[in-house]
Amino acid sequence: MQEYYSKCEPIFTISTTAKLLGISVHTLRMYEREGLIIPFKKNSNQRLYSNKDIERIKCIRKAINESKISINGIKAIYSLIPCSKLINCSDAERNNCKAFIENKQACWSYKDHNSYCKDVDCIDCDVYKNYSACSNIKELLNKMKRN
Repeated sequence: MQEYYSKCEPIFTISTTAKLLGISVHTLRMYEREGLIIPFKKNSNQRLYSNKDIERIKCIRKAINESKISINGIKAIYSLIPCSKLINCSDAERNNCKAFIENKQACWSYKDHNSYCKDVDCIDCDVYKNYSACSNIKELLNKMKRN
């Protein structure tokens, strides 16, 4: 459990994170705008990233550079994560959920939640925390395929 918290602790500034990944600050901000990542924001709006965020961004970079998946392709993959099943939404909640109805992007990137998620900060969402990394998505999709 201690390892999880240390991996999730937001400690790196946006410029340090960009240097660690060999990318630009602009690229990190674009990933945020596109709903691929959610950095921690201090009261001053300064973005901070954790080791887990860095792993997630490496996954995104690998998908783009090695697998030739576009940002829209990554968003489509994220949209396939069955968030309503993972957090056990009721039928009524699913019927009021844009992420479930539209299925165009990651559930955590929708800003106007009218469902189960309306009181949950997206950065704290179980779906974002546990299912947006490459290995976890692959494991989840394989598990769904077997069921």
